[in-house]
Amino acid sequence: RSSWLLLAPLLTPPVPVITAPPCSLCPEGAHRFQWIRNLVPEFGISSSHVKVLSSPAEFYELLKVQIKAAKRRVVMASLYLGTGLLEQELVYCLEETLEKSLQAKGSPDLRVSILLDYTRGSRGRKNSRTMLIPLLQRFPEQVRVSLFHTPNLRGLLRLLIPERFNETIGLQHIKVYLFDDNVILSGANLSDLYFTNRQDRYVLLRDSPEIADFFTELVDAIGDVSLQLQQDDTVQMMEGMVHPYQGDKVAYCEIANRRVMEVINSARTRQELLHAKTFHSSQPGSSLLSQQGSQTPGSLKPEPDTWIYPLIQMKPFGIQIDEMVTETLLTEAERDARIFLTTGYFNLTQAYMDLILGTRAEYRILLASPEVNGFFGAKGVAGAIPAAYVYIEHQFYSEVCYLQQQERVQLQEYSRAGWTFHAKGLWLYLAGSDLPCLTLIGSPNFGYRSVHRDLEAQVAIVTENKALQQQLHQEQEQLYLCSGVVSTSTFEQPNRYVKLWVKLVTPLIKNFF
Repeated sequence: RSSWLLLAPLLTPPVPVITAPPCSLCPEGAHRFQWIRNLVPEFGISSSHVKVLSSPAEFYELLKVQIKAAKRRVVMASLYLGTGLLEQELVYCLEETLEKSLQAKGSPDLRVSILLDYTRGSRGRKNSRTMLIPLLQRFPEQVRVSLFHTPNLRGLLRLLIPERFNETIGLQHIKVYLFDDNVILSGANLSDLYFTNRQDRYVLLRDSPEIADFFTELVDAIGDVSLQLQQDDTVQMMEGMVHPYQGDKVAYCEIANRRVMEVINSARTRQELLHAKTFHSSQPGSSLLSQQGSQTPGSLKPEPDTWIYPLIQMKPFGIQIDEMVTETLLTEAERDARIFLTTGYFNLTQAYMDLILGTRAEYRILLASPEVNGFFGAKGVAGAIPAAYVYIEHQFYSEVCYLQQQERVQLQEYSRAGWTFHAKGLWLYLAGSDLPCLTLIGSPNFGYRSVHRDLEAQVAIVTENKALQQQLHQEQEQLYLCSGVVSTSTFEQPNRYVKLWVKLVTPLIKNFF
């Protein structure tokens, strides 16, 4: 089925009226993706403001540097904050920066807003909450900690499901780290593994005030419908707000939808006005152009060659933008285009699998081998999760072979001694091109949870700049270098043996992990 048919009413361009599919609107290079701005705000920036990071250590050091340099705002959204020494150092950096702000003349300007998941952030006696309470106590006017609680975990279900298992119902899964006008988008959480030997993806957008404003507003919107952590480790909702699991579920979800869509639509309107203003100002003979002629070359803002589109997925609130855009990208990818897709947890939705198996582009899908799966060696039932992923992978590979698509759709397993794998996203190479012109990077895993249960955000980065395309290509190559191609013999290895009970249970529980 073509998701374009579902999107057609939404993606009609204003002027001129064109009825062709979105990728045909601007057939040349990166511009063919401008249809995305009919759904979300489009931020045009210079590629010189984009830096792709490659390692957990680089990510961690950048977080510390950015926190220490922040003057106005620190906004961090993550699944959780760990409790180790490296995480404590991050908290110390926040404390130090807040202290400096407090000592500055006049009222302190710095505001810190942290959004985490309630269930994951409350796990154990020492947890994300206990890590952050000292900041709340020391800087009550400057620090806000919001804990999102899914509206789907309520009533008897909430009472019966034990800690850790309750996280399967739904989570705050967005990962965005923002400091003044610098934004880091990633799939990495704020935990020591993600700072040392858990491979993920990370991109820094420097000096991007409009993008920083958007994500600040998005985190604020989710924060407003979340539980607020108090100095005594209790939580309470903002005054007048419907409670996520004690209040009316429909009313809560409607309010959340309205808050988030207000952020998306107001930013989209702002960017459209900015785009129109820039377009008219750049016409020959315009007053702005003549003004610019008298300016020094250094004062001119560089012409954008890169476009950022934030893609939000919050199915509990009825928001499915990321799903729609991803399906359309997969549907419209032309013959001989190449899509490199990676996920730490290979559990694609049926819709994504159907599109991969039924469309024309070449696919190279990178996934975790059992040994680098985050659940490898876990205690109890969680220890069987890598085997469940092997079973899902084997089923998909068998379908590829049955349809004789092995040349077009190739699976590759990431393997690296002493490391785990958590990278997700895709790179799109147009037919005949050696470099990608689009990447998706952020929190979604392309699985059932990402689409249906959790709060997710990623960005589509579209660029026509060769140097940035080269950065993205090198990132992709570096990840895929640590992988081996999956074949029939892969599943004959002793470590790929899947117990019968795992095979029987996997179809019943695959929508929860």
